[in-house]
Amino acid sequence: MTKVEYKYLYSINSPADLRKLSIEELPQYCAEVRQYIIEQCAVNPGHLASSLGAVEIAVAVHYVYDTPSDKLIWDVGHQAYAHKIITGRRDAFRTNRLLGGISGFPRMAESEYDAFGAGHSSVSISAALGMAQAAKLQGNNSKSVAVIGDGSIAGGLAFEGLNNAGSDKMTDILVILNDNNMSIDKSQGALNNYLLQLSTSSKYNRFKQGLWSALSRTPRMLNLCRKVGNGIKHGLLQNSNLFESLGFRYFGHVDGHDVKRLVRTLTALKEIKSPKLLHVITEKGHGYAPTQGDLPVWHAPGCFNPETGERIKSSSKNSRMQDVFGQTLLDLARLDKRVVGVTPAMPSGCSMNIMMAEMPERCFDVGIAEGHAVTFSAGLAAAGERPFCNIYSTFMQRAYDNIIHDVALQNLPVIFCLDRGGLVGEDGATHHGAFDIAYLGSIPNMTIATPSDEWELRNMMFTALQSDAPFAIRYPRGTGRGTEWRDMPFEAIEIGKARMVREGSDVAIFAFGTLCADAEQAAEQASVIGVSTAVYDMRFAKPLDEATILEVARKFKRIVTLEDGILRGGAGEAVIKLLNDNGVTTPVVSLGIDDKFVEHGSVAELRHLCGYDIEGILHAVVE
Repeated sequence: MTKVEYKYLYSINSPADLRKLSIEELPQYCAEVRQYIIEQCAVNPGHLASSLGAVEIAVAVHYVYDTPSDKLIWDVGHQAYAHKIITGRRDAFRTNRLLGGISGFPRMAESEYDAFGAGHSSVSISAALGMAQAAKLQGNNSKSVAVIGDGSIAGGLAFEGLNNAGSDKMTDILVILNDNNMSIDKSQGALNNYLLQLSTSSKYNRFKQGLWSALSRTPRMLNLCRKVGNGIKHGLLQNSNLFESLGFRYFGHVDGHDVKRLVRTLTALKEIKSPKLLHVITEKGHGYAPTQGDLPVWHAPGCFNPETGERIKSSSKNSRMQDVFGQTLLDLARLDKRVVGVTPAMPSGCSMNIMMAEMPERCFDVGIAEGHAVTFSAGLAAAGERPFCNIYSTFMQRAYDNIIHDVALQNLPVIFCLDRGGLVGEDGATHHGAFDIAYLGSIPNMTIATPSDEWELRNMMFTALQSDAPFAIRYPRGTGRGTEWRDMPFEAIEIGKARMVREGSDVAIFAFGTLCADAEQAAEQASVIGVSTAVYDMRFAKPLDEATILEVARKFKRIVTLEDGILRGGAGEAVIKLLNDNGVTTPVVSLGIDDKFVEHGSVAELRHLCGYDIEGILHAVVE
């Protein structure tokens, strides 16, 4: 990394300070912001490549628009690090994603400049439209700007927002399409190909270069663009512009790393009081050469040497649960030709890329479209295939109706693999997989498996393949406990059957999922002070092992339920209901997440705050 001298960084504490710079000084400031992001993310990991690619967009928007009076909405939020640095959080950025520090995503409670929270994708256009309409109702002249990138434009909600916004020609909204041909992995689908056509048409771009150069410097040319631009673009591209057909005025494409040109362009567009879309071409990871070798890795690379780009890898030798899923999916596909994989833009994150490398024709990356991923999987299942639909737990929430109506109601054998179940750590409230047991538990026909280790995850996937009904398997982010699983023969697990992993006589712990390992450690510590504690690996949150639960509850003095999820509607609540229905009065203490949103921090810190780390389990057992 070639270092630049910090000339402006520490004197810019707000967008108002930024606007005091001349346009000629902006490239230097952008270089300083980019270097600062690299330096801080090297020691305090975060979403690096996306934010590096959006530095000039953040600088240009804040330079041209009167934020926070004008509303800037980021989508997805992990491209907004430069925005945070510009808006008074430069020093606080050192605490980014740390317990008690600032969030890694825009958050309304954190800053007046964060006009709308953005953890999930495709929300910005709808939110910006709402703010634009509110400005009209309130009689003020504030502008609304939505920056949508990293493949989020392909999400269904984004199209709903575009369709609605384009219907009112007097709506003052600007959509900046940050087109970098990437989400976490390479963007997929027809829309991505369409954007490539728009941005690579040689005839159109030769014309566009001349027109935009004139427009950017001569306001009078704006009227010319209004009159003839759309017709010429239609002719050169030989078909209607998609965005214009939705009622937007389309402008672009523009080099998203030419900050001076961006400023001139935005200044011109600011005067157009109608729905408009600016197509900006950027490079994810721009300005930091090491990112270009493997962009999916550099989406969130962990710690690294900022000078060389060498990543500092974890010392753990245990397998990631994601890799257990990926390798097991391939192993099952080798055994059963019906097995297919479905993911909404996360093949490397969930490790489906392992199967993709060998059987690309049996893997489907459908883009950032969770609802579509579920119903597409339902269609596959209805036609006789066995889809493993892998979606992060928090993103599966967006497809809840599809799960109920398209899968469960028809009792189709779709296997949902809920990655990132439970607390995920530094990504915080928008990304914790806290609600899956609760939101799936109320759905008829649904099985919910909670494997406690790598071996169980592998065999839960094998068991699900034998089922002819909807089957969900939820597991956490990160490494397992080190159980041997590679090349192990498959074993079917009896659905709804728990197993005792430690004997005891005073207190029984019913552990759901990988917290079983912590329960065993807490039980061992309890034995030192004379409390004999049994531990049961429950394996399934639905159906429960009712016979085992009732038998244990009638023998023990106290029951402790343990789950990495919300307690309201969770597995512990289901255990209590079962006991109440059968007249069993054994006291039950349920450990998990209370009725609240959990902030960001390390998983260990957050489990401690929620009271279900080893210390919290021990306290529940002995007290």
